[in-house]
Amino acid sequence: MNRVSCVNRIHRSLTSALVAGCLALGLGACSEEAADRAEDEVVEEVDERVDEEYQVTYEVTGEKVDSIDFNAGGGSAADPKFETVDDPTLPWKKTVTLRGIEAPAVIPVTLDTGGGSGELSCRIVHEGEVLAEKSGAGAVSAAGCVAVSPVTG
Repeated sequence: MNRVSCVNRIHRSLTSALVAGCLALGLGACSEEAADRAEDEVVEEVDERVDEEYQVTYEVTGEKVDSIDFNAGGGSAADPKFETVDDPTLPWKKTVTLRGIEAPAVIPVTLDTGGGSGELSCRIVHEGEVLAEKSGAGAVSAAGCVAVSPVTG
């Protein structure tokens, strides 16, 4: 390759790189604005979701349940307010209102000292959709159901 051809090739490469760099800088500014808008929208959506209330229904069935612990609402995601029902009549059902990313949770416990199977199950339902469902059996059984908040999308 002769010197003129080599210089022309380098010139074209440098020119292409310069044009690409200018375009990148110009588009980068647009991308930064778009990123800022997107970040603001995400922050706004998170704020809305944190305050959004939703209802779930806890359902517990089985032969015998000694107690049921459940997230009753009114707490926070980091410090949920749990309530306990001792010796509930089965089947048991409770609808609660939770907020934001609070996790719905219901934990039935049976301590069957009589040698029975102690079968029990739990479900968490939101707007007709089962978010969590578990069953357990044995002398000591805890078939806890915990779900992700449905407002987290």
